[in-house]
Amino acid sequence: MDFPISSKLVNRLDYVSSTGSTNTDLIAAAADRAHLSVLVAGHQSAGRGRATGRQWVAPEGSSLAISVLLRPNAGSQLTLEPTAFGWLPLIAGLAMARAVDQFIPSSRVEIKWPNDVLVAEHKVCGILSELLPDLTGVVIGAGINIRQSADELPIETATSLAIESGNDSGLDNDRILAAYLTELISLYERFVAAGGDAVSSGIRDEVAGRCASIGRRVRAIMPGDNEVTGNGVGLDDTGRILIQPDGERELFAVSAGDIVHLRHN
Repeated sequence: MDFPISSKLVNRLDYVSSTGSTNTDLIAAAADRAHLSVLVAGHQSAGRGRATGRQWVAPEGSSLAISVLLRPNAGSQLTLEPTAFGWLPLIAGLAMARAVDQFIPSSRVEIKWPNDVLVAEHKVCGILSELLPDLTGVVIGAGINIRQSADELPIETATSLAIESGNDSGLDNDRILAAYLTELISLYERFVAAGGDAVSSGIRDEVAGRCASIGRRVRAIMPGDNEVTGNGVGLDDTGRILIQPDGERELFAVSAGDIVHLRHN
């Protein structure tokens, strides 16, 4: 499969029809890959969700698995502090939400913290960011549902671009990938130019403006099966979601965990 539009946006783009995990493959090849190298697969047999042990599997040809290598600290000079890396998957989620907007503009596309992309509370894309072993950067993986029918989706709360747009005639893989890469590169470069400051760059406000987990009741399920339930009220400077727990005055910051959206009262 050719990606003539997308290939012009990055330093290197490789496509494979099928693989276990594009993130795993790109991390393994990272020593020989430059910043903004991209690996795309039409089928992923062992793609991992962000939660431990969770797999992401789709019928061959119905979706795209996309991994992007970002190396802000590949040179001798430290470009981003390690604490800033936590914003990169949030930036990727915002980029994908904006890209999806271009193909189903009549729908509200939002982010469920930290990095699921939702259309009307149905998941159309999941994102997984993994730190390189040498700490010079990250590989950001995204799996976007494009042509699946409802019976091909793994859960009832998932969706695809074809379902949301009503047909798949205008869904060109290269255009979809190019839309995502264009948004990701633009946001990333603005973030880096601000020294990784999500506040001064405006990134925090833009992510928060798309975040469906803010302004509603949520349950955060954290490592060790610890839970907190309350209202999502915002994001702090490092990208953690801030929750006002039920019956408490102090805000609780969640850095890692699954967020469950609870029904509105």
